[in-house]
Amino acid sequence: MRLRHSSGETVHLGYCTNVHPAEDLAGIRAQLDTYAVPVREALDAELLGLGLWLAAPVAAELAADASARRRLRADLTARGLEVVTLNGFPYAAFQAPVVKGDVYHPDWTTPQRLAYTLDLARVLADLLPDDAARGSISTLPLAWRHPWDAARADAARRRLDELAAGLADVERDTGRRIRVAFEPEPGCVVESTGQAAGLLSGVDTDRLGVCVDLAHLACAWEQPAEALARLRAAGLPVVKVQVSAALEAPDPGGAADALRRWVEPRFLHQTRAAGCAGGADPADPAYAADDLDAALDAELPGPWRVHYHVPLHAPPEEPLRSTLPVLRAALAALYEGPDAGCDHLDVETYTWGVLPEARRPRTDAELARGIAAELAFARAELVALGLAPGDRRDGADAQARGGVGRDDTAARGGVGRDGTAAPGGVERDESGTPRGGVERSEVPA
Repeated sequence: MRLRHSSGETVHLGYCTNVHPAEDLAGIRAQLDTYAVPVREALDAELLGLGLWLAAPVAAELAADASARRRLRADLTARGLEVVTLNGFPYAAFQAPVVKGDVYHPDWTTPQRLAYTLDLARVLADLLPDDAARGSISTLPLAWRHPWDAARADAARRRLDELAAGLADVERDTGRRIRVAFEPEPGCVVESTGQAAGLLSGVDTDRLGVCVDLAHLACAWEQPAEALARLRAAGLPVVKVQVSAALEAPDPGGAADALRRWVEPRFLHQTRAAGCAGGADPADPAYAADDLDAALDAELPGPWRVHYHVPLHAPPEEPLRSTLPVLRAALAALYEGPDAGCDHLDVETYTWGVLPEARRPRTDAELARGIAAELAFARAELVALGLAPGDRRDGADAQARGGVGRDDTAARGGVGRDGTAAPGGVERDESGTPRGGVERSEVPA
């Protein structure tokens, strides 16, 4: 979806497809029809943005085949979908039964990470809509913090220099500017904006910058306005924002039983106590654990924030909550000023398949409804900050797609432009929780 900031800048809002497992072109195309098109229709949006996740093998395949890139772009356009950003953090197998620390490999000390990211840049240059100002790719923040030494830091810096040179080559060859955004994450070499300012200083900021994931920002217990000001002072552009919320436990001791229901085997759920914000090392074991079960066993002091992306529109039940106040404060800091603080926004809740059973979607349709409800929530938050909906795109892309009917929204049970939903039944589990966390009558206006 597209929105217009008061400055006239276009702000792109979409959802990240790393929630889906496909790692080949046939599977990616199938996902467009199974999820993305129903999401767009539920939102009654002329355009839906996708933050595509392309695993390394399919990225290499597309980078080597211009005709395959053209076919994929045509498939997107025909369905009312567009891509201005890619998620280049997971290299492969992101929805495998067990991912945990594998997601941080290969890292930025390796040639494999460089090659993958430049493949993505070549692909994105051909997927970008004609009227898009630029493209973006989010990536891991250098590496996991162990092992990390001067030799690995030097190797990573050399890779970043090669990356900037490679992105310049892509722009020279295609006329499209692609920027890469390093995403601070708990447990990594770059976990906080302070670490980003220190370790990324001196990079080519015309092509490299930061991806601010709002759940990660919350887990670092950073104040959004201060964190964004810190990046500005360091000269680091916010290239991309991932609109996400983390799990929060104000009293983890009293909420231990509730928290154990969120322990699961696929992803790391790094946990940070509020005290981590006051020290030089946000991963200090006095206040930090690398997974939720480890935090429970260590009985870290509270309150806690847990790197567990929760659906934006469906916060967890008491005694837990989500970090929506951080999300709102960050969006206000980005968009209440005279200029848009970032033009690429991705809703990134990749954890739908591992939510506690009562909150987990059971069907493809339930997942699509949940994603649509999240996007409706995010759109409503941005509109409340003064951004105006503006879906239409110019030029050949719109002509290639043709018209999209808007009069059948209610018949489809769609989510309207004002965020409301057509009436209809909601499937619930035995506890009364809407499946997939979706209550159609509660989608925000």
